[in-house]
Amino acid sequence: MGVRPLQPILTWKNRAEIRNIPELFMERCNRSWGSLAYKYKEGGRWVEVSWGEFAKSVNSLTTYLIKYGIKRGDKVAVLSDTRPEWCLADLSILSAGAVTVGLYPTISTSQIEFLLNHSDSRILFIENLEKLEKALPIIKNTKVEKIILFDERNCEKYFDIYSIEKLKDCLKTQPDERLIKERVSQIGSEDIALIVYTSGTTGDPKGAMISHGNIISFLSSFDDFNEALKLTEEDISYHFLPMAHVAEHVAGFFGRINLGLPAAYATSIKAVVDEIKDVKPTIFGAVPRIFEKAYSRIREEVAKLPPRRQKIFRWAEKVGREYVKYLNDRRKIPLSLRIKYEIAYNLVLKRIKDAFGGRVKYFIVGAAPISYDILEFMWACKLYIYEVYGLTEATVVTHGNTPQDFKLGTVGKAIKSVECKLAEDGEILIRGPTVFKGYYKNERATAEAIDKEGWLHTGDIGEIDKDGFLRIIDRKKHIIITSGGKNIFPAEIENKVKFQDTIISQVFVYGDKRPYLVALITINPSEALELGIKEGIFTEEEKEKARRVLDELTEKPLSRPEGLEELMRKVSKHPKLFERVRSAVDKANMELARVENIKKFRILERDFYIEEGEITPTLKVKRKAIEEKYRAILDEMYQE
Repeated sequence: MGVRPLQPILTWKNRAEIRNIPELFMERCNRSWGSLAYKYKEGGRWVEVSWGEFAKSVNSLTTYLIKYGIKRGDKVAVLSDTRPEWCLADLSILSAGAVTVGLYPTISTSQIEFLLNHSDSRILFIENLEKLEKALPIIKNTKVEKIILFDERNCEKYFDIYSIEKLKDCLKTQPDERLIKERVSQIGSEDIALIVYTSGTTGDPKGAMISHGNIISFLSSFDDFNEALKLTEEDISYHFLPMAHVAEHVAGFFGRINLGLPAAYATSIKAVVDEIKDVKPTIFGAVPRIFEKAYSRIREEVAKLPPRRQKIFRWAEKVGREYVKYLNDRRKIPLSLRIKYEIAYNLVLKRIKDAFGGRVKYFIVGAAPISYDILEFMWACKLYIYEVYGLTEATVVTHGNTPQDFKLGTVGKAIKSVECKLAEDGEILIRGPTVFKGYYKNERATAEAIDKEGWLHTGDIGEIDKDGFLRIIDRKKHIIITSGGKNIFPAEIENKVKFQDTIISQVFVYGDKRPYLVALITINPSEALELGIKEGIFTEEEKEKARRVLDELTEKPLSRPEGLEELMRKVSKHPKLFERVRSAVDKANMELARVENIKKFRILERDFYIEEGEITPTLKVKRKAIEEKYRAILDEMYQE
């Protein structure tokens, strides 16, 4: 019979036939009832769940929510890491006609309080004890009436002090399909499905309202891409990025419902490396940092090889890069190069692909730029990374590279549903059915974002080449104007420095109305501790402490384990670290115009943190906050 290809439900032609996400989900379950929907690891083994089993759970929880009193348009929040229960709660909320409000699992207690209040959320789904203890102190200050726990282990002492339900008990509700169909039939395409809170690099986060119609239009825009992917029932995706982010929620979760693509859910961030080898995913979304770290580690490992093997690796890499240049330029590849590349790939480069499970067909990468050098190398290893661009307010992706139409170093062309043009100052403007319905309770901000002609002002500066490919330069509001009157985009400079060495976590370039540029640089805690152990910076006692802290950081990369900052202070002042950072700055400066050179920099004693108000949950630097907090250090670099 052969392997069956996956068939998307939504296409550009039939997009009007489905009005909302619950209808899309119902259609997927009808078509794929006995096929694998997702799997997760429990007790050391993978548990598989079919689309039919998934549907039964969604119907039970939907019935519970409706009978509880959740009405069309009510808000229900979810505070959890990405796991199957997040998706179950989401579909049940939407099927009840309500609105899903995703909260980043890393946000502070005060931020939870603000978002619950601002969104008017009535119910809060919470993952486990850790997040329950974070939220409970402020629940009484919000409109939340009930908490539903995914994992109730060790939470017994809290059940008597608040209205808390166990998810497993809610799932015992007898499904009422008539009640569900009646509610789903009332959901129109203009109804709000999600409120996604933007990162808030300036001021409080804003709640972007995304409708069912926005999502349907987005999912319908990928006929050519879906055809080029050639996904079959043997394909599987792997998920670990936060569902609170619109990319993972809409493109990752709703996208695979449309395709019927099975998923595997990461047990934890710590488990990702081992589980990728176990699951052998064929497609998944990722962030540039993964490839930056991989590239750096490869370089370190190659440097340890005997001279002869290093020479073989360098030959293979050179051949691979030359091969990719031909691909990227759409030039016919000479037979001699094709032969050399096959030898180079099978002899050397294939091992790197195997580290990602060996079956990966495509990576979809966005959120931040990735170095062309890294892209070229990964493509040489047949790790095909397709950069995309978009924003919450335009329902995830507006531009993307595709298997049949790509250009490395750009974010691709506009998708079917999107009109795109550049304003006189280079700002990217977007118009179309994926543009959001506005900011919740903030008409002024909505009017500033969408003009009278319906163009969404993205705030990003870009360039469109003769072939229609878009390149992102920087945020409009981040432009630095030096005292000499030069306009400088700091993001390009910051990224060039970060790309030189993965030990660098964040770079903040400053110089508005100043004669030259300076920078604040933070260090990746995990790599800093590894450096401290490897280079003998720590005492034996400190090495033991560093190993314990590293284990905690592996499990929770954004945490601040006890003893971390004391160890970081020691590493940050060490000459070996300074030399590495100085080398990265010097290399970046060589690639930049003189006016863009960083003249002075300071290495901070710790990384930037969400709870300190220095970065957003998506790890974007809050520039005004950093400028104010570290003004004395910035001023000092101009006084010397």
